[in-house]
Amino acid sequence: MFTIFGKKKIKEETASNIFINNLLDTIEKGFPEIAGIINDSPEFVACPNISENNSEKFLLIIIAANLQFIPEQFNNCQDDRMLDLIYSQLAKVFGVEKERLEGLIKDYQNYIAKVNLPSKNTVYGISKAIFGKYELNQFQDEYFKNMKSPNPMFLKRLDDAIDCFIWNWTGFKDKYQVTQ
Repeated sequence: MFTIFGKKKIKEETASNIFINNLLDTIEKGFPEIAGIINDSPEFVACPNISENNSEKFLLIIIAANLQFIPEQFNNCQDDRMLDLIYSQLAKVFGVEKERLEGLIKDYQNYIAKVNLPSKNTVYGISKAIFGKYELNQFQDEYFKNMKSPNPMFLKRLDDAIDCFIWNWTGFKDKYQVTQ
């Protein structure tokens, strides 16, 4: 049903389904590109050989980062309901208990925040989390390896690709009115 102003009303459950399905599809189709960027990076002295099938850590990083934006987009407890629906649906998709999934995603959110300090730029945090979770420091030249810090040129290249994995809540909310 369309409103006078052209926004289609959808239920929170439908919105969470759209979010999950599109995000998982984007991750599945996009991770081979990310693996290629990592493997072909001229900043590494040896190829990390990240398999296109080794997307579990990337999946968790992207989900964790995207879920952090929900409280900024919804109010009046709608953010809590949306997160609850998303966790429930993701738990079914992955075949795990909801509480276990919530804990795992919270751990990833904390990890992203830790490696991203003092920056608040989520995309930069995602890139640094990928660097850490895939243990890429061992493939760097001695200078950056000894610093235990990612080469900024590598991070910039990864940042540019990561933008595609951030859900556009503003565009979504311009098109849809999410109702309980």
